[in-house]
Amino acid sequence: MAENSLLDAHILKPGDDTEDIPDSYVIFITENDVMKGNQPIYPVERYVTAGENKVLFGDGSHILYVNGKYRGNDEIGKLMHDFSCTDPDDMNYEVLAKKARYFKQDEKGVATMCKILEDMRNEAAQKAELKSARETAERLIKKGKMTLDEIAECVPLLSIDELREIEMKVIQLA
Repeated sequence: MAENSLLDAHILKPGDDTEDIPDSYVIFITENDVMKGNQPIYPVERYVTAGENKVLFGDGSHILYVNGKYRGNDEIGKLMHDFSCTDPDDMNYEVLAKKARYFKQDEKGVATMCKILEDMRNEAAQKAELKSARETAERLIKKGKMTLDEIAECVPLLSIDELREIEMKVIQLA
């Protein structure tokens, strides 16, 4: 995984032994049981195959899929319950319940959450506006009736350089 290489390069200093690199974990908590095996956790392992033999790659990188629908009476089941729980008083883990209470019931926490949601909404709106501007510019370029400068006047969100990139893409696809 390229991400692991970047992490390794960041962690290691010149002259360090690669054995000093700590294991890395990527954990995906899925909303549903994507593997459909009714298990709480699905470890993903990488193997090297040589003929009929499979040997665990053993590079220290680990991938785990956690079934968000799992509700067993164990630590993972309780944690998945808490992750989807809307009432902090019904949560199993006090540390999560305390944070949930802060963001749902404390004045400062509610304000913080509102700000986060507002920022997310604004970011989504900006992305949608930019996508729409790019699509409009692409359609205008395909029609071939306007110069890039004229399109830039009609679609002010995009710079001339961005319009040139779109134009190159349109030319390549033609």
